[in-house]
Amino acid sequence: MKLQTTIPLKPSGNPIDYHSRLFLVGSCFVENIGAKLEYYKFRTAINPFGILFHSEAIARFLEYAVSGKQLSEADLEELQGRFVSFDAHSALSASSAEETIKLLNEALVETKRQLTQASHIVITLGTAWGYRHLEQDKIVANCHKIPQKAFQKELTSVDAIAATTERILSAITKVNSEAHVIFTVSPVRHSKDGFVENQRSKAHLLAGMHQVLDESQHTVYFPSYELMMDELRDYRFYDRDLIHPNALAVDYIWERFSSVYFSEATQKTMQKVQEIQRGLAHKPFNPDSEAHQRFLRNLEAKKRALQVDFPHIQF
Repeated sequence: MKLQTTIPLKPSGNPIDYHSRLFLVGSCFVENIGAKLEYYKFRTAINPFGILFHSEAIARFLEYAVSGKQLSEADLEELQGRFVSFDAHSALSASSAEETIKLLNEALVETKRQLTQASHIVITLGTAWGYRHLEQDKIVANCHKIPQKAFQKELTSVDAIAATTERILSAITKVNSEAHVIFTVSPVRHSKDGFVENQRSKAHLLAGMHQVLDESQHTVYFPSYELMMDELRDYRFYDRDLIHPNALAVDYIWERFSSVYFSEATQKTMQKVQEIQRGLAHKPFNPDSEAHQRFLRNLEAKKRALQVDFPHIQF
């Protein structure tokens, strides 16, 4: 896709390659990038606690993992026959408290392991609007469709965003001071808050985050929000809801991401992975034909050749 590039990108001090280990946490846009990384067979872990939109939820999650905290039944709420945590997405819920606790604590243990081993960590903030549970007096990660009257909606201040950004970096540094951290703001507009309110939210995220990142080492900011708002300022880059970036926009932002964070050698390996992925997705007209069997043998040879250099790549 050929578009006029206007936004300069700052490379990471440590380029991503196929020996890297990546840990991604945050809003739903991090899963778009994560899906691309998984497709190209990078070693990637994505949102062990599910999608997290607010910086307070992300900071608390990382602090829990790094400190070795174990959740208990006292940390759960029962909702329509399922047990949920206000600190995690509803994907980590079950019909019994024991199973929910098991899911949550296993995720925390795995998160600490991934953080310790990660070479690159991607943090995506989604919104500065938070929902404070009145009884527990805390910003929740997910409301789990509990009635609105149980919460107070509030706009987190710029200083509070800066404070949670510092907590995120502090938690990471406690277990891995060498990891390169890439921050970004999700380009998804939270229209349910209102379009003016969404802009206020994104402004708070950007101002608070940059207060900290401008003074930090091993951190870099990737402007996915700015790319969407400026370089892709056309509704042809949105899904039918006119809110979420469509596949074309995700591909474009991914191209910008890979162009600045991946070395030329890594991009050549990605091309080899893509050839294999496309071959695996191929639907033969006649699976039993000699031509198709030859195609499959050639595909297996490409896989083996790639795995000589990168044994961890599995298809």
